[in-house]
Amino acid sequence: MLQQTQVATVIPYYQRFMQRFPDVASLAKATQDSVLELWTGLGYYARARNLHKAAQAVVNEYGGEMPCDQATLENLPGIGRSTAGAIRALACGQHAVILDGNVKRVLTRYHAVDGWPGHSKVAARLWTLAARHTPTSRVADYTQAIMDLGSMVCTRSRPACADCPLASACRGLKVGDPLRWPNRKPKTQQPHRSVHLLLLRNSADELLLHKRPPTGLWGGLWSLPEVQMGSDISAWLPRQLGLDAVAIQSWPAFDHQFTHFRLTIAPLLVDVVESAASVQEMAPGLMLWYNTAQSAPGGFPAPVVRLLRQYRAYQSGR
Repeated sequence: MLQQTQVATVIPYYQRFMQRFPDVASLAKATQDSVLELWTGLGYYARARNLHKAAQAVVNEYGGEMPCDQATLENLPGIGRSTAGAIRALACGQHAVILDGNVKRVLTRYHAVDGWPGHSKVAARLWTLAARHTPTSRVADYTQAIMDLGSMVCTRSRPACADCPLASACRGLKVGDPLRWPNRKPKTQQPHRSVHLLLLRNSADELLLHKRPPTGLWGGLWSLPEVQMGSDISAWLPRQLGLDAVAIQSWPAFDHQFTHFRLTIAPLLVDVVESAASVQEMAPGLMLWYNTAQSAPGGFPAPVVRLLRQYRAYQSGR
């Protein structure tokens, strides 16, 4: 959960998650929908899917015991070189090297390492430096300490250099501008997409949800039907879903930022009637009519959570 998400945001999610899934066995037995439901709002949902798959692998292939071998750990879904190193150092008491975002920041400033850490040559140098600094004893203490140093002292925007135990030898501080490091990712023009998200409402005041494919954008989450901006909704609905539009209402558009592109969402509230086979028959298990007063069938993407809240407010104000 802490990968690409701040601690303050994670804590309530973590507490609810651990209450529901206190051990690897309970997580492995869970459905993906129940896992994604507890992840709704955290973003980067591949993390949740991989965590679920990794738990199943640990139970099915390793008898419920987390392996401590680097290569074996890296073969588990969602576990890379640094996470595997952290597991070995903190959980297994082994000598292992980590290089998470906080450690990268400490090392790039301490050694004044130029270049974006995402570049392979820069990353290779940082791994070499990380290995050089990792001691042979008290590795767990060191691993936790250097992560905490990056998160609490050598912070992204306001490093507390006066309180840093490494200040006397920090090259970034000697230069007088530690904020130069780590160097930022080179700017590129981000792609931009525009879509309609459809709040398709039937006569029972239910909204149509569909389950997205298991991988890719919002993989495995329940979402609202999506069409390209400017599509002829009245023609698209009977052809794709066997529904006829009775009335169409535009809601204000908004932007949602992903890591690699920007998405403009123009919501449409559409009153519909079924004109052919029911949508559940057309896509069994992948579509359902949802009463927003009921519990969620699984996880929702953040923009869909926003629109469902907006719809509830719209209902109460009618």
